[in-house]
Amino acid sequence: MKADPSQQRLLLGIQEIDNHILANRRSQASIAEVEERKSLEAQLLELGPAFIAASGLIEDTRSEIARIEDDVRLVNSRLAQDVERRDHSSSGKDIAGFEHEIVTLNNRKEQLEESELVVMQRLEDAENELSTINEQRETLNLQISQLNESIDARMSQLRGEADSLAEERAAIVKDVATELMALYEKQRERYGVGAALLTRGVSGGSGVALTASDLDAVRHAEPDDVILCPDSSCILIRTEESGL
Repeated sequence: MKADPSQQRLLLGIQEIDNHILANRRSQASIAEVEERKSLEAQLLELGPAFIAASGLIEDTRSEIARIEDDVRLVNSRLAQDVERRDHSSSGKDIAGFEHEIVTLNNRKEQLEESELVVMQRLEDAENELSTINEQRETLNLQISQLNESIDARMSQLRGEADSLAEERAAIVKDVATELMALYEKQRERYGVGAALLTRGVSGGSGVALTASDLDAVRHAEPDDVILCPDSSCILIRTEESGL
């Protein structure tokens, strides 16, 4: 293939831009805050079962306290009835029966109140645990929100840079012959480098010095000949720096 040397040199600028575009894509794919966010989201997810367990325990414990309080109300009601009946009874046998039941009911009430204290302590412990979990969740959510802002800002910056690079590239590409550009794209897609400068006999595509025979072939090539690097297969661009 033949192409004007000035157009071949334009490929160096395109290759440099493509290098920046590739670096930009890598930066978008490896924003440090993204990994940090994943870690925080994993921690937040791990708190889920503990939150559900604590919430369920609180609900169950409150229900248990409500049942105990209902039982206490029933005992108090029965006590009030027995005391009234005892106070208005003239039968010694009935009075003795009422007093026995009153003692039994008072013992039952005392047991219920002691049980209620134990359950209330359990409720307080569960509420404290849930409060701690909620504080951890709030802290994690705040950190994740801050990271999202940082990630969005960084992505916006990188996308802006990518757009600028694409515009700069397009401005150069329009001045390159279609056939030459197609070869550049083909080599870049296959081998990672589309064009590189030949500097003092060393290929910028491979970083390796050309052999004497390869260098001799380059020396004898016409200025508009398109030459491929024997090692990297990229288009070798010849300038006064090539050492020919």
